[in-house]
Amino acid sequence: MSTTGATAESDPLAALGALPGAAESVESVRKAVDRVYGHRIMRRRSNEITSEAALRGARGSAALSGADWALEEVRRRADFSGDGEARTVGAALRLTAEAGQLLSVWRQSPLRVLARLHLVAAADQAEQVGRPRRAGEPVDEPLVELPLPDAEEAHGRLEGLAGLIVAGGSAPALVTAAVVHGELLALRPFVSHNGLVARAAERIVLVGSGLDPKSVCPAEVGYAELGRAAYLAALDGYVSGTAEGMAAWIEHCGKAVVLGARESTAVCEALQRGAA
Repeated sequence: MSTTGATAESDPLAALGALPGAAESVESVRKAVDRVYGHRIMRRRSNEITSEAALRGARGSAALSGADWALEEVRRRADFSGDGEARTVGAALRLTAEAGQLLSVWRQSPLRVLARLHLVAAADQAEQVGRPRRAGEPVDEPLVELPLPDAEEAHGRLEGLAGLIVAGGSAPALVTAAVVHGELLALRPFVSHNGLVARAAERIVLVGSGLDPKSVCPAEVGYAELGRAAYLAALDGYVSGTAEGMAAWIEHCGKAVVLGARESTAVCEALQRGAA
């Protein structure tokens, strides 16, 4: 992770939050999240909204990893053991369910959580799951065409990211979530499923921070709606390490959370009308 253009302080994530546009993104996210939580349906049927957000978020994350299924197909399907797309959707659903069980562990041991997420996602890969890749091991992440750091660099940067999480700080949740997401995609520390794991880790940060405690603002929905091309272009900005690129990535992540919040607001409205 590079913070070129930001001051090198003891709290580098907070420095990123001061980049041009980042504060505005944080405020937009806060307002969008507040709208969902202020909806009258959330007071009576929040569990339903959480369940629906989980389903839609998993669908969105799978779409970004190449399995762009209709929501109703994801909803009705019971067996995800078929082809590669089915396994991707199944992995996304498992990760969404697992993420909620790992909130209490994240701040103390983020590397343990990431290993668990990969284990859950790559359940069909017997020997290379639940640990960072080793030197010489290939990475299956065909939709992310970035230079791949070698295993030693990936391990070192992963340890650095974990150190920032454990140390805590004053950075807004959106900024921390964006950095976790971007760094995992840049590093691709596992042999597979890095995109799915990165987005699940982002969700853990957003929920565990208290920004979205009921997990009803699925950023994955927003990323899918904004499109894979925009997602990868914003990721290029993160990897560049420039102030402009980092700010653009944070803004992209913010837009995704806002769209996820809007999606759940629409679900609330549909439930209120009795249409869902």
